Amino acid sequence: MSDIDTPKTEPSRARALLSTADMKLLRRALESHARATEDRDEIAKINALHHRLGTYAPSAD
Repeated sequence: MSDIDTPKTEPSRARALLSTADMKLLRRALESHARATEDRDEIAKINALHHRLGTYAPSAD
């Protein structure tokens, strides 16, 4: 049996949905929105999401 006849058993490599620059932009947008809102529940959600985004793309600032 040749390599041509053998089906691939390994999945193809996953590609990132968002770039590091996209993640940084999202973090800045969340920061801006958090400053503009006074809803404490929403601020808590924004802070949690901001933290999770930071886990994947730490801010270099």
